[in-house]
Amino acid sequence: MPLHDVLRPGLAPSIWEVGALCRAIAGALDHGFNPVAVRGEISGFSRASSGHCYFQIKDPQGQIRCAMFRRAAALVDFSPRDGDLVELRGRLGVYEARGDLQLVVESLQRAGQGALFEQFLQRKARLEAEGLFDAERKRRLPALPRGIGVVTSLQAAALHDVVSALRRRLPHVPVLLAPALVQGEQAPADLVRALDGLYAQAAPRAIDVILLVRGGGSIEDLWAFNDEQLARCIARSPVPVVSGVGHETDFTIADFVADLRAPTPTAAAELVAQPREIWLSVLQGMGDRLRDAADRAIDLRAQRLDQAASRLGRPSQLVGRQQLRLARSAQQMTHALRSQLQQRRTALALQQPRLTGSLHSRVRQAHEALAQSQRVLDLLDPRVVLRRGYAWLADGQGKTVSSVAQVQAGDSLRATLADGEVDLLVQQARRV
Repeated sequence: MPLHDVLRPGLAPSIWEVGALCRAIAGALDHGFNPVAVRGEISGFSRASSGHCYFQIKDPQGQIRCAMFRRAAALVDFSPRDGDLVELRGRLGVYEARGDLQLVVESLQRAGQGALFEQFLQRKARLEAEGLFDAERKRRLPALPRGIGVVTSLQAAALHDVVSALRRRLPHVPVLLAPALVQGEQAPADLVRALDGLYAQAAPRAIDVILLVRGGGSIEDLWAFNDEQLARCIARSPVPVVSGVGHETDFTIADFVADLRAPTPTAAAELVAQPREIWLSVLQGMGDRLRDAADRAIDLRAQRLDQAASRLGRPSQLVGRQQLRLARSAQQMTHALRSQLQQRRTALALQQPRLTGSLHSRVRQAHEALAQSQRVLDLLDPRVVLRRGYAWLADGQGKTVSSVAQVQAGDSLRATLADGEVDLLVQQARRV
């Protein structure tokens, strides 16, 4: 029997089975109300291990139990909490096990979010079409900034988080704060003003990067960061801009325009401030490599010096070899001259008497050439230098000693003279 027949006055009520009555009421609700959209405040929110969510939606006049199963819960783009004003869509029914009225939620969003989100999507699509989000215009962050600009509210918790991170990681880098409103109707214009002020500071290279930060909130709280004029202001920044707005799940148009998006304000500070220990480690590594390179260069040159010294040998040995070469050269030259002289004499004896005068002249020239050669040989003979009182000095290993810096008192030296060698003991070494 239909439910309206049961409630019709004047008719005797039918006797229902409890389950059947629940199903009849559920059918009437489905026929008369579903699908249904409700606005209210979340109360008693809980999420089961299965992923299903259970809560009440209420206002001052009443409340309804709600169930949101895992598939619908996975589509919610925020973390519902008690006290959130939300709009939801679903189907009314009866939970027969308890006989409770229940709203099975199919979609959930913050109250008013639908219109704002639609506006957000339209604005995002338009600016993206203009190229404001292109990866090609994104700039790399400076590895070691000389100055960091920060735009946020003086009352924001994000300011404390950012300053703490920067002090911990880069205490020596100056931070320029440009305070601005981060929520409300005046916030977009105030944010643009603060950014333009930092851009003027960036011109003389006082700062190398800017952080645009604020804590999390609802889409209404973060709406200032979806402003089109703010987006264009970020796009014309002369230095890279890091956006750290809201929590990890929050996205704004400022995030898409910025050169880099950080999930939180603290993460934004950490992205531009590598810990000091990392740079000290890099410098230590560079110093070690420079020392190793210098040691290798010194060792290579020392080896070359040793090889040159071994090829040079003792001066006495060089003198002996040079004397032998000079003696051989003298013998060869004397033999050649005598042979030429004999040839000339033989030729003269066979020629006519008129050649006698010429022969005497050539013989005289030959004798002069021979004498000149003998004088050259005498000049090249090392013994000539030694006979004038000079000597070659060498240490105990046979290395040539040419400077007082190579010896000290008590060293043993060997002096090679014209007719022998003398062992010496250094009593004092001094420069003149």
